[in-house]
Amino acid sequence: MSMNFKSVFGETKPVIGMVHIGALPGSPLFDPALDLVASARTDLLALQKAGFDAVMFGNENDRPYEFDVDTASTATMAVIIGQLKSEITVPFGVNVLWDPMSSIALGVATGAAFVREIFTGTYASDMGPWTPDAGRAMRYRNRLGRPDMAMLYNVCAEFAHSLDQRSLPDRARSAVFSSVPDAILVSGQITGEAAALSDLEAVKAVLPKTAIMANTGVKHDTVADVLAIADGCIVGSSLKFDGDTWKCIDPDRASDFMDRVRAARK
Repeated sequence: MSMNFKSVFGETKPVIGMVHIGALPGSPLFDPALDLVASARTDLLALQKAGFDAVMFGNENDRPYEFDVDTASTATMAVIIGQLKSEITVPFGVNVLWDPMSSIALGVATGAAFVREIFTGTYASDMGPWTPDAGRAMRYRNRLGRPDMAMLYNVCAEFAHSLDQRSLPDRARSAVFSSVPDAILVSGQITGEAAALSDLEAVKAVLPKTAIMANTGVKHDTVADVLAIADGCIVGSSLKFDGDTWKCIDPDRASDFMDRVRAARK
């Protein structure tokens, strides 16, 4: 595994809990009556109390998503994270959907330990043709003085179909060779939908020395099976009230999830 990954997460199989920030100004779902800082704080504190290894701030509520995110969205996320910074007690990461450059900029501005995004590949998506540029994003990170900020590459984009005819393991293996990510993430088709265990197994088989993480759809009943294969996971929807992506973190569900994680690690 990469030094950046080990530096952030140590030797354990990290479980990262999502703080889904409410829809931001300019987004069609923006609600000016919602206190964005207070709602993010509630989720952050619930995740930390439950014992999550790390948290990640994302703008899942900014539907429909964009490839070139409004500067105001990134700036607002930075303000929210900045106001919560003194209360963050675990490593944190960021993800500005679906804009690698904005994600890097936000990570640097807030002092994030890691960033998640679609950095490689070519896709037909709900948002139109999708062609991210990993080289540009990684050079931007280094130019801003943060080569230590771990880059988590999602190689099977949600809401999209890869136009690359190679198998998922081959795409993942090629991304590691050409882009040197700190982790490879395997996802389901949409937010909250599980990545197939067979996909995790296949990617891990060809990349035994790279951190492989489940990126979507990990549930209470499946987390032990996921961690038996993967080197960690990212979870959001399963922790919400009623398992609903768009609701707040349920402290009881979050605590139960981490109880199961600790049992699986033993």
